[in-house]
Amino acid sequence: MVDVLFDWPANAVVGTRIPKERFYAQGTVHAGAKEKFVAEVAKITWSHKLSVDTVNVPGVDDLVEIDVFRIDTKDGDLSDSILTAIDKAIPRPLIFEVTRPTAQLGSGNGVIRMVAAHKQLGVGSPKLSGYYSTDWMPYDQERTDLPAAINLQLLYAALLEPLTPVEMKAGESMLDLAERLETIRRLDREVVTLERKLRTEVQLNRKVELRRQLKTKLAQREQEK
Repeated sequence: MVDVLFDWPANAVVGTRIPKERFYAQGTVHAGAKEKFVAEVAKITWSHKLSVDTVNVPGVDDLVEIDVFRIDTKDGDLSDSILTAIDKAIPRPLIFEVTRPTAQLGSGNGVIRMVAAHKQLGVGSPKLSGYYSTDWMPYDQERTDLPAAINLQLLYAALLEPLTPVEMKAGESMLDLAERLETIRRLDREVVTLERKLRTEVQLNRKVELRRQLKTKLAQREQEK
């Protein structure tokens, strides 16, 4: 994972505020998430649109546009359920910039982080991976030029790659990487469960078996990385 903010092109600016009620109306927000929208979100802005018209990069198949949304929080972090509700309501890949007003990193303008999930488009509802994020950075952090790409699919992968905790392997697609990260997350959960069981187990034969299972899961996790 690399702490980076991209310098979105001036041609791509949209700057349209999106009312939270729009997402309520589309039915992607359950009751619990609606409460979080109210408690956590100050403002949602469709800040930029990346398309062949705005960045001169052609689309591929279903991917003809990537949108950047800025979410200004009221006083802290943002629940993934809010991001999921927005992602499910918008049938295009999204990159989020989340802001927090508290100047915890020495900037007078608050802090910001970039976050996104890999969105697999196709028939039916979009399929989302888990969310990947940078750390918090000063709002006035120097921004990086967009990665060079010959189409929007490759641009999308290049925008997401800095957010992920592992590097892409040679020949690996963003979908492959997302699936590998989900496998790592599953193995992380299984390792935690086995470690907890091992701490509380009193029978020697069960401890031996749990250690064997734990060693296997740790090796599998290391192989995925």
